[in-house]
Amino acid sequence: MIFQRGERFRAQTMILGILFLYAAFAGFGGRSVFMSAKPAPVIFGTPPGATARDTKFDAETQAMFSQLVETRRDLHANPELSNREERTSKVVADRLRALGLEVKTNVARHGVVGILRGKLPGKVIAVRADMDALPIEERRDLPFKSKNKGVMHACGHDIHTTVGLGVAELLSKHKDELRGTVKFIFQPAEEGPPRGEEGGAPLMLKEGVFDDPAPDVIFGLHCMPFLEVGQVGYCESAAMASADRFLITIQGKGSHGAAPHQGVDAIVVAATAIEQLQTIRSRRIDTQEPLVISIGSVRGGSRFNIIADEVQMEGTVRTLSEEVHDRIEPMMNQVLKGVTESFGASYKLDYQRFVPVTTNNTPLVKAMLPTMQRINGAGNVQQFRAQMVSEDFAYFANRAPAIFYFLGVGNKAEGKTGLLHTAEFDPDERAIAVGVKTMSGMVADWLDAAK
Repeated sequence: MIFQRGERFRAQTMILGILFLYAAFAGFGGRSVFMSAKPAPVIFGTPPGATARDTKFDAETQAMFSQLVETRRDLHANPELSNREERTSKVVADRLRALGLEVKTNVARHGVVGILRGKLPGKVIAVRADMDALPIEERRDLPFKSKNKGVMHACGHDIHTTVGLGVAELLSKHKDELRGTVKFIFQPAEEGPPRGEEGGAPLMLKEGVFDDPAPDVIFGLHCMPFLEVGQVGYCESAAMASADRFLITIQGKGSHGAAPHQGVDAIVVAATAIEQLQTIRSRRIDTQEPLVISIGSVRGGSRFNIIADEVQMEGTVRTLSEEVHDRIEPMMNQVLKGVTESFGASYKLDYQRFVPVTTNNTPLVKAMLPTMQRINGAGNVQQFRAQMVSEDFAYFANRAPAIFYFLGVGNKAEGKTGLLHTAEFDPDERAIAVGVKTMSGMVADWLDAAK
């Protein structure tokens, strides 16, 4: 068609108006033409297909949301390191008692366990949340900035603890219609206890956290900043890598810096060892197998004109395969033996296995996936590749069928993109509501199905 100038302007205006109207109402059974292919996140409200219980859980989560944010900010302002979570554990225990749960404290030092018994008979499900913070100085100027110098909730454990408390509160309101028992495990020292101390999931299990009653399954979650708030991620099997820690000591022979031939330079030996250790990844392990060997700390030498007699190196090993996991320590010994002998030096390797692979139970994931999609909208539930970070939830997952999923806390529009374990980590607090609704719905659905 051909338009005169005025007619063309009116036609363009009409077309734009139609497009804006379509954008406003396209959410009814479709997407706005101005949106990307990803659907809008569901923070409050429920998508089509939600059940009456989903709607009720949503309304009750909305009602308690401001209180949950207040709790999270209190925890964030008062972070505590691994095996030092005294105040945090008291906050958790007091809140669980106020909800009428059976509470046990001082499990694995500062762990707390709360038991919610439904009125109807059924199975036992555990929900785990971790409580410890990291030795990171918080730089953001927030009203609830960390009061403890050099300590920060930079991994989202304040979010995890708050979600756990929210789930306990929500489900306690429905215990008359709840089948079975929910065991809330608030865990200390997930980031690893200080050297020389026991702690975390292994110590909780050692002290009987899976006893009386023993859980039939266990659920857990973790914040994920590269998932937008309102989104949830999952893996069908391996979810997070194993994590080992090693300390290598290279022993050489000191001498004057002007006469290196009279000594054995531990720094040169260490540099060669660092280079050769990487050939384990590049030349000795199947290239299709995920593996990381990282050295994060090197310490050696005392003065510019002295040949160092000792160097210490610390690092970590990560993999998703237990078979590969078993091969790394012997290979490291082989490499270090060859390198040090070629220089006339010696070595010591202190190799600690910290955390096994966190593996989800595939049938359990497939059974709960419809719940996750129903509560959040199918487009907001994404399948993930396994992550090379680690989680000592793995110890629980080795004892009972488990689901460990990821809670989106990012918000690119507001600049909330800081990574875990950094001073820039800044989660969108609306994720708390998503976590409470999703976990509560999954727990209730699983107990109903397992009757």
